[in-house]
Order: sequence, then C-alpha cells, then structure tokens
Amino acid sequence: MTGLGTLINVFAIAIGGMLGIIFGRRLTENHQKALISACGLCVIFIGIAGCLEQMFRIKDGVISTSGVLVVVLSYAVGTLLGTVFDLEGKIEKFGEFLKNKAHRNNDNNFVTAFVVSSLTVCIGAMAVVGAVQDGIHNDVSILVAKSILDFVIIFILTASLGIGCAFSAIPVGLFQGSI
Repeated sequence: MTGLGTLINVFAIAIGGMLGIIFGRRLTENHQKALISACGLCVIFIGIAGCLEQMFRIKDGVISTSGVLVVVLSYAVGTLLGTVFDLEGKIEKFGEFLKNKAHRNNDNNFVTAFVVSSLTVCIGAMAVVGAVQDGIHNDVSILVAKSILDFVIIFILTASLGIGCAFSAIPVGLFQGSI
C-alpha cells in the first residue's frame, strides 16, 4: 500500500508524544541524553551507509566517486529555499494555530516544542528518500527505521519540552505524504 510508511511514521510520532507526556517524567536527564546520543549515532550510521553506497563505487579495484556535487547543491539549494520562503516562520505560525486549536494558550513552550520537533523529524534524507521509496516501490523499510528513531526522539523531546512535540506528526504526514 503506497503511503504505509508515512502512516507508520505519523503513528509512531503521535504515540511517542503521548507516551512522553505519560511516562516522560520517569526519564532522568542522563537517560534522555543517552537515548538521543544513540539515535544520533543511528542516523549518522544510516546516513554514511547510504552515502557510501551511492557515492563510492569500486570497479576493477579502483574507487570512484559520484554524486558529490548533487549533495553540495542539495544543501545549498535547500538552505536557500528554506530561507527565501521562511519555512521556519511558517512552521511557527502553524504551531500558533495548533496551540489555539488545542486550547493550549497557557502553554508558553508549545510552539517552541512543535517547531523544534517538527524540524527534527521532517528535515533529513530519510524523510525524503523513504517517502520516495514508499511511493515508487512500496518499500517502507527506510520509513520504518525512521519511525523507530522518531518515536524515541519525540518521546524524549515531549518529556522535556511538552505536548507540542506530539503535533509534529502533522507536518511529517503532510511533508512525506506529499512526496
């Protein structure tokens, strides 16, 4: 089923957020740091493995590279487009909208939690490549791995920043679903 990976990811983020509210207070700061570090290492490992697989080729005992320019241009163009279209500002406005709809007007941390968590789980190659793989080949493997990472990350962020983090499931669903 096309889009299954995105649905799994959205569900994982929502559940991680809910569990972060319920059980997050039981996590010490050391536990949070250790889990975030473990997730960070996983992301680095997955990123390096994917990059090496696509950029470096060994043919007849000679290592050749390809795609380095694409990576550099992707970062440059993505950064430029993000600043030109003020994506962070638009995410903040959407966070204010959600804060009002969720009747969380007294929660001073809601928008910050929403923006930080949304940017954390939306930005990255796994979101883009996983959504493309899911849409074209019905391969949810990348998004399932991302879902596990996002579950843990949102659980921890919700425990420390608040319920606004759980709402990051919405931009993930919109972003990955549109791809």
